[in-house]
Amino acid sequence: MRTVILSAALAAFSSGALAQPIDSYRARLSKQDHYNSSGDALISAATIIRQDRANFYVFGKLDPEDEYDTFFNDKANRARLEKMLSRGSISDNDIESILNGTPLIRVDIHAEYVVVTIEEH
Repeated sequence: MRTVILSAALAAFSSGALAQPIDSYRARLSKQDHYNSSGDALISAATIIRQDRANFYVFGKLDPEDEYDTFFNDKANRARLEKMLSRGSISDNDIESILNGTPLIRVDIHAEYVVVTIEEH
């Protein structure tokens, strides 16, 4: 009986809680990432992160700590970023840091969501 319960618990835990990202990257969200290509200030963490990827892949505006990823190099995937972040996780403190600073972030990309954490303020 114990073996069955333990096996069921391990299966449930490993199916979702330990989901591995399909890709991850680090990026410095510099001042240039806080504005869209028209020069308008961006007002959400998701749009700033998305602009960072557009700057990296489309406009060639890289920060020294920006890393390549295999997911957001596609324009259609960048368009999904806001929805993916709403399904994923980012702390309120990290949102504030992105909106009011130039932090180094880590983005773990999963099939339907992203997890964003601050690595350095």
